[in-house]
Amino acid sequence: MKYRRLGSAGLRVSELSIGAWVTYGGQVDDSGTRACLLAAYEAGVNFFDNAEAYADGNAEISMGKVLKELPRESYVVSTKIFWGGKGANDTGLSRKHLTEGFHKALKRLQVDYVDLIFCHRPDPDTPIAETVWTMDNFIRQGKALYWGASEWDAQQLTEAYAVSQQHHLLPPQMEQPQYNMFHRERVEKEYAPLYQMMGLGTTIWSPLASGLLSGKYNDGVVPPDSRAALPGYEWLRKEVLRPDRLAVVKQLAPIAAELGCTIAQMALAWCLKNPHVSTVITGASRPEQVRENMKALDVVEKLTPDVMERIETLLGNRPK
Repeated sequence: MKYRRLGSAGLRVSELSIGAWVTYGGQVDDSGTRACLLAAYEAGVNFFDNAEAYADGNAEISMGKVLKELPRESYVVSTKIFWGGKGANDTGLSRKHLTEGFHKALKRLQVDYVDLIFCHRPDPDTPIAETVWTMDNFIRQGKALYWGASEWDAQQLTEAYAVSQQHHLLPPQMEQPQYNMFHRERVEKEYAPLYQMMGLGTTIWSPLASGLLSGKYNDGVVPPDSRAALPGYEWLRKEVLRPDRLAVVKQLAPIAAELGCTIAQMALAWCLKNPHVSTVITGASRPEQVRENMKALDVVEKLTPDVMERIETLLGNRPK
């Protein structure tokens, strides 16, 4: 396993990491969670991503039980705060919800501090200055080491950075955006000025486009154990499993075969070719999936400029 710096921070995270969205604490029970996380840890993964909203907090509980078995200095763990419940102050990025939601997350994860804390989405109802001051306080209290955001636009990140500079506060150092072969504009174009200006790092999610780039939907059938088959994910079948995108995935298959890998492994490796990607968050419901994902690390060097251009031609969506 190789490790990359998280933007301009001194922290190093494994190129491939593992996240808890959809799976742990819900779709996967505690024993399955343990098997997957330990398989990742044994493969060299040191970053484990979570959020207060995942499985209504149960994902953090399930992951925390496993992380408690490991030396604290050997892993990096995150949480994301925004959706904490249905009460008037249980959502958003106010000082009140950030404080209460974060302390609950620490208890569920059974840790004294998290390495990374993210603002899970932008909050138009809370001044960015209030959020920046609150995150700075967490770090100065030793309850978090770095803070960042998830799916903030470049303007919001720039404003948060300006507030931190003006008041000598700790700035956001990472973003957690969606990034894959079909979703590129924000990481490759919108954030481009921020990588140098802010030293921004990225912990990207959905590298397989919600499973589309795994190739498992190529026959037009939704496997019963897939995310697209779960209740509440009808949007995925409509918005992600589009005929035009399925056609591209089918055309990518021969290239993956030539490289001696799966489409999924090639898609993960493709994300890692971007130097502004600090880590690629993968998902897995079985340890076998974890081990298959790890093989993507061997594919990165096979993605030569010629191969990358062949993929680019098929995708036809390079941000201008």
